[in-house]
Amino acid sequence: MKKLATLVSVVFLVFSISAVSAQEKFIVDVTSSTVTWKGYKPTGSHNGTISLQSGSITMQDKYITQGLFVADMATIKDADGSAKLEGHLKSPDFFEVEAFPTAKFEITQVEMHENGAATIIGKITIKGIAKEISFSGEVSKTDDLVTLKSTVFKINRADFNVKFKSKSFFNDLKEKFINDEFDLQVTIVAKK
Repeated sequence: MKKLATLVSVVFLVFSISAVSAQEKFIVDVTSSTVTWKGYKPTGSHNGTISLQSGSITMQDKYITQGLFVADMATIKDADGSAKLEGHLKSPDFFEVEAFPTAKFEITQVEMHENGAATIIGKITIKGIAKEISFSGEVSKTDDLVTLKSTVFKINRADFNVKFKSKSFFNDLKEKFINDEFDLQVTIVAKK
């Protein structure tokens, strides 16, 4: 009986080691990855990009088991090239980049569906405030490459204490407000 218990322990250990070794870590290629944003107000919209600073995705077969992505908030760009808007977005009115130079997203759960479709659940941290969010996307993997492409999803800036012209903080703005919700879309490319 003792030999059987030892054999079962050894088999379990071998399977455990195999499961751990089956996980593969991919490092985000920050030059190939993109983060795009779009903000809205009654008179129109603005859009642009933010660059990633670093990140990684851990895979087990075709499934994401972990992921962490860090955005460099100093790289906020306006698609129209407005230095004034870029400076304002980096100021204390918005993302307070001097005090909070990075934002991050950590994957906590992935629900895989058919044909690579997935629901990504995780914790986003902006201005030191963390909130759980989820979004839809597609995951594809080859031997040396993982791509995670989200659909367009919404973030509520009021959740992160971004107050400028927000109806969540000020009730006398009339038509001079900026929508609390803004769009994000991410394409993450990670390589071995």
